[in-house]
Amino acid sequence: MTSSNGKGCSRRGFLITAGTVGVSALASQPLFQQDAVAEPNQNMIVPTRKFGKTGKEVSILSLGGMFDIPSNQIILNLAMKFGVTYWDTANSYGNGTSETGIGKYFQANPQDRSKIFLVSKAYTMDTEEMTTMLETSLKRMNTNYIDLYFMHALNSTDPLDDKVRKWAENAKKKGRIKLFGFSTHQNMQSCLMSAAKLGWIDGIMTTYNFRLMHQNDMKEALQACIEAGIGVTAMKTQGGGSVKTSSDTEIRMAGRFIQKGFTDKQAKLKAVWENPDIASLCSQMPNSTILMSNISAALNKTSLAAKDMELMHQYAMDTCSGYCAGCAHICEAEIQGKVPIGDIMRYLMYQETYGEKEFSESIVSRIPKDIRQRIAAVDFSSAERQCPQKIEIGNLMRKASDMLV
Repeated sequence: MTSSNGKGCSRRGFLITAGTVGVSALASQPLFQQDAVAEPNQNMIVPTRKFGKTGKEVSILSLGGMFDIPSNQIILNLAMKFGVTYWDTANSYGNGTSETGIGKYFQANPQDRSKIFLVSKAYTMDTEEMTTMLETSLKRMNTNYIDLYFMHALNSTDPLDDKVRKWAENAKKKGRIKLFGFSTHQNMQSCLMSAAKLGWIDGIMTTYNFRLMHQNDMKEALQACIEAGIGVTAMKTQGGGSVKTSSDTEIRMAGRFIQKGFTDKQAKLKAVWENPDIASLCSQMPNSTILMSNISAALNKTSLAAKDMELMHQYAMDTCSGYCAGCAHICEAEIQGKVPIGDIMRYLMYQETYGEKEFSESIVSRIPKDIRQRIAAVDFSSAERQCPQKIEIGNLMRKASDMLV
């Protein structure tokens, strides 16, 4: 690959060109023809998989609801039309507007409620608060039940005590929820392994992507959940976003996928779907371009070859220092819990990678002010030495500290 001088093209130029070719190629497929979008045939309906041992079937692509749903009803209509019938939201998304938007859709299309596998979450560990949040969510979404209710963003299963188990059982008896579980962004492997031993968790949403799927502890934890009958949904499946332009591995990977007819983003989704134990994959799809691209990936029957997976694994290793793998128990132990490194990393991810400033600020708001103020004074050198990803934790924490001033 030569430099951009008229005789060749730069790596960045190649990726831009390849991305354009990929979109054009996808646009030429029947899925994106105007009449097909208006009325898809049966071959254009997203496949489903069993959700653990719950008896439920869910679409392998889940619509992540962290966007302005009230103003984007067309997204819900398109999702429904193409069989993306697993809808994920939370009490806190958009300060409630995400759920309100779903309620607006159900009010206009009440016949579709029974076709949707609806998930919402409570960002609390207190059962009384959870009851209040659940009732608020039900009212916002114009429904009398939620298919799967999550305790949101756990970094351990300690909060899942007997009181929570009884709360879940009671909510099920009343018909307010069908299933119960939790989501996890940190210490995922230990959360999954512990949940498998509890015996009463129905579903889990966990960070899972091409960077994490090769780790032995992740494989073991996921297998334990499958044997326990827990339905597993993958999130954060892009593993840090699009390819950059810094290594030959990235260029080979992007070029290889484009030749097969899909982009690197679509390939990362397909890598997750290669694991049949993943019931669904949750993706934030705030516009029709992303939604249709992801639907196209779900419908594409081309499997990733061993070489494809090998390249993705190599890419993951080459770029590991730019990705927080969520093992907060390691780095936080080194600084004796003085700063919630995992939460700060999530803040930076939503703030910079996803541009979700409102949600990122909601994460920080739960961190006591005195802790936020001490970030810059903490020595993170020992945490950096123990980080499996070799992340420059100190620099990132100082960056966050400056942003929080």
